[in-house]
Amino acid sequence: MSSALEEEIGARTAALVPKWTGVSLDAGPGDVECERGYILHWAEATENANLLYWDEGVAQDVTGGWIAPPSMLSVWMRPLMFNPNAREQVRPLEMHFRLKDAFELPEGIVTGNEIVFGVPVRPGDMIATKQTVTEIGDVRTNRLGTGRPWTIDVTYTNQRGEVVAVESYRMFCYVRSAS
Repeated sequence: MSSALEEEIGARTAALVPKWTGVSLDAGPGDVECERGYILHWAEATENANLLYWDEGVAQDVTGGWIAPPSMLSVWMRPLMFNPNAREQVRPLEMHFRLKDAFELPEGIVTGNEIVFGVPVRPGDMIATKQTVTEIGDVRTNRLGTGRPWTIDVTYTNQRGEVVAVESYRMFCYVRSAS
């Protein structure tokens, strides 16, 4: 049995589901080039003693040179929060925010995340992203509120067009339940 709120959200957003499913956003390259200094600070901050990030000989033997830790992936795609030369403010995972606005679901959480890695990120790489809405689920209610789940796949590519990773975000966006 569905609630009145589920029915209202379902009716209001039903036509949006096919309109948004499959839509992609080319977010372009991030604002920061992969640099060795960033890699060292990340390895230091996370106390990552993997010799791939500390010993050039090991890095050369194993990966053909320096690489960034896979856990740094999102560092390279994030826009700077302040940039005096920026024409417009682009948020990380911009497609998610556009969906929230279109569906009028102001709250959201990430319910799952999966990453499949491709070629490693190397110093000098500029990472671009393409965000694609792959699924929008049915309206449902849980302890957080009433809304819809959706999945956005983010494809990361370097300046050579090589796929660095594909990351799938599963989210639930909702209107809070009245207390």
